[in-house]
Amino acid sequence: MIASPRRKEMIQEQYMDFAAYLEHGIQAIENTGITILECRDRYVKIKLPLFGNTNHLGMMYGGSLCILGEVSGGAISGVSFGVTDYVPIIKEIKVRFTRPAVSDVVLEASLSEDTVKECLGKIAEKGKADFALTLELRDVADAVVARVDGLYQVRPLPPGMPNPVVGFAAKLKG
Repeated sequence: MIASPRRKEMIQEQYMDFAAYLEHGIQAIENTGITILECRDRYVKIKLPLFGNTNHLGMMYGGSLCILGEVSGGAISGVSFGVTDYVPIIKEIKVRFTRPAVSDVVLEASLSEDTVKECLGKIAEKGKADFALTLELRDVADAVVARVDGLYQVRPLPPGMPNPVVGFAAKLKG
């Protein structure tokens, strides 16, 4: 889990709770067995294992690939806007399957500093901001198995809403 020294090098300290939450905080996502491989300012790399996510033909189940695409918006939102002050919302997702995935699948997502600044300006003005991601899901041979176009929204954490991320890693050890 999070205790691996190598893992700590790939996940910046300020995102350790967040990475644990992404992997274990929502049951449906936890059931896929995703692993946060890298987590740093404005960048995440997530792995979805083939094991436990196969369909009736022995290839990656399409629904699991959809979950990987969906969770990426929340993941990139947390490392771009802050895991304690903002919440992400999925508005729209389109997945195009390009070839069967018969191995683990990896997704990388990033946001530019300019996009983050633009969104923060919109949040200050309107209380929310949309951002779009176009992502490629790749197998271990680096072949694209799916493309995801997602529209996500980020908003300030509502007053009084407890933040589920804070202290999450300690709760897991608990």
